[in-house]
Amino acid sequence: MFTGIITGLGQIIAVKDLGATQAHGKQLTLQAPKSYLDDVSLGDSIAINGACMTVTSFDTALHQFCIEISAESLDKTHGLTQQRWVNLEKALRANDRLGGHIVSGHVDGTARVSQFEPIGESWTLKILAPLALGKFLAYKGSVTINGVSLTVNAVQDTPMGTEISINLIAHTLENTALNSLKAGELINLEIDTVARYVERMLSLSEPAKASPP
Repeated sequence: MFTGIITGLGQIIAVKDLGATQAHGKQLTLQAPKSYLDDVSLGDSIAINGACMTVTSFDTALHQFCIEISAESLDKTHGLTQQRWVNLEKALRANDRLGGHIVSGHVDGTARVSQFEPIGESWTLKILAPLALGKFLAYKGSVTINGVSLTVNAVQDTPMGTEISINLIAHTLENTALNSLKAGELINLEIDTVARYVERMLSLSEPAKASPP
């Protein structure tokens, strides 16, 4: 469980194939900030650009850790096979503040950046999400983009998908890897957990009552 509040910036420094076919996953080695791994143990969960991964090895002296990502996870995410900067968040503790919103670290799909440009002292980020995820996106609702908890400022349904608009303040850009986004780039998107359950409940009709004999 996570909150979407980024706790550090990491860098993917090595990508290794775990097999010879597309059915195999990959091993990633990441460079973490200094002292970031001091309270990390083997098997701990760390979200990498919004995708929950398990620490399989780490070196506190080098500030590096490894994770193994399955072919299924690679198919559902974007940007985890390139040497690049990524958002990191350690799993939520029971006594931590819930500063963002409830985030599972299970990416629902990828979406595309349609606009990213400065507006006054902030930046406007527009994302075009697949039609299948559009029903989960709402005005003033929560959404997770590359692991960052954000608030939706506008929603517009189009034949090509659902476009959401988000306002990013300078602090967010300075402390996350969202500052490197470009129009046309794919991002990892996780919908709000509450919206997921509401949709499920509404999709089930009440069982018909048995007719009297």
